[in-house]
Amino acid sequence: MARRGSPGNSGYLAGHGLDVVDIADFSRLMDASTRAFLNRYFTESERAAVGDAANQVERFASRFAIKEAVLKAFGVGWGDGIAFTDVEVITLSSGAPAIKLHRKLAKLGREREIAEWLVSSSHTSLVAVASVIAVRYSPEAPALRKAPTYRASV
Repeated sequence: MARRGSPGNSGYLAGHGLDVVDIADFSRLMDASTRAFLNRYFTESERAAVGDAANQVERFASRFAIKEAVLKAFGVGWGDGIAFTDVEVITLSSGAPAIKLHRKLAKLGREREIAEWLVSSSHTSLVAVASVIAVRYSPEAPALRKAPTYRASV
């Protein structure tokens, strides 16, 4: 798999995660006790990025789907030292989603030599869906030794 914009660097799939969130079910979680729920599942930056938008539920559901997809790409679940806020969804200047890992997941990413995350998500008023691909470069590729970059797929 060749990276767009980085000729010569090739990588291989280290993991893929896909998640779908039902908007109606997710909105019930937010209605129960919104503040506690949002604080537990989303970082302060994520909450600020979503703000008070009219489609707030869909936007949070999309971020939640991305978080779940990252865990599936790693082959791990929540708990055992992994918190919901260990996967932070950031928004690039282009508006595309990307991820930033914290604590145990950041360590796991380094151990597995994940060099890049390709993130794609979408939502409607009914569902939010996310696909996340973990890319690891071959040992002979110099990019493997650099700090990982997590960007959206184009």
